[in-house]
Amino acid sequence: MADGSPRAVEGGREIIALLRGIEGLSRDHSQIGPRQRQRQDIRECIVFTVGQTRYAAPIDSVKEILNLPAGITPVPGTKTWVRGVANIRGTLLPIVDLKQFLGAGATKPGRRSRVLVIDRQGVYTGLLVGTMAGMRHFYPADQRQASSAELVAEFGPFVKALYVQQEEKWPVFDIPALIEDPGFLVAAV
Repeated sequence: MADGSPRAVEGGREIIALLRGIEGLSRDHSQIGPRQRQRQDIRECIVFTVGQTRYAAPIDSVKEILNLPAGITPVPGTKTWVRGVANIRGTLLPIVDLKQFLGAGATKPGRRSRVLVIDRQGVYTGLLVGTMAGMRHFYPADQRQASSAELVAEFGPFVKALYVQQEEKWPVFDIPALIEDPGFLVAAV
């Protein structure tokens, strides 16, 4: 193509024009407008229940969502909220009943019960939740201000934020606060 023929020159011009067009589009898209900025602020959360309370949790705070394993082996000498350990793909995963840990009684497992796998510095734990209701998107306008004391009084000690969509309250469960809680870290009796 570098032979200087009219066909080679025309092909080179087309490539240069195409590259300039791509460069222009790239410049246009590099200017983030309000609509794109709002999209970047969307918070993707998983929605689950613990007892009668429905919570949202940022999806990036959960490593994996599993069906409740059939074979959970009890571990002697642990608190009642530790259901036991399950073999998940060759790795032992401790299973914690989140409802029982929060002092609201044991979770009655059902077909929609799930285990949320969380990570604390490379140590994985499974949180048993009553039901998994899917995923939900929240926008900056959905976030409501409330004092920590109000949130704790209404939803428990691990709720630090609240979203409201169409009059429905969605307390945001703070999984990082849970896994750093001294009461959660000591499972031995």
